[in-house]
Amino acid sequence: QVQLVESGGGLVQSGGSLRLSCVVSGPPFSFYMAWFRQAPGKEREFVSVITWSGANTDYAGSVKGRFTISRDGAKNTVYLQMNSLKPEDTAVYYCAAGRKFTRSTFDYNYWGQGTQVTVSS
Repeated sequence: QVQLVESGGGLVQSGGSLRLSCVVSGPPFSFYMAWFRQAPGKEREFVSVITWSGANTDYAGSVKGRFTISRDGAKNTVYLQMNSLKPEDTAVYYCAAGRKFTRSTFDYNYWGQGTQVTVSS
């Protein structure tokens, strides 16, 4: 059973930075790894995705240039470095694993429990 565990969320002032981590455990795999987020009263939305090799990435327009996704194969960990944070980035951030390079939540088979990110103005 594949398990994803996120960490690194917290409260930060507008303009600040946070780095989220997602540790992947379970049987050997080669997934596409993504970050999604969900704000109160809103649908879960795509943030970023990376191939397990790290060769390709994709970002939502709202975070491009501010967020960076990366992975460490030796640690089975995916990161989301978030800079220049804005109050509208406030959400629960979820790590997900799937077998397609896609922005759709429906294509991801495994999800973490989420980590709260709150950006104060």
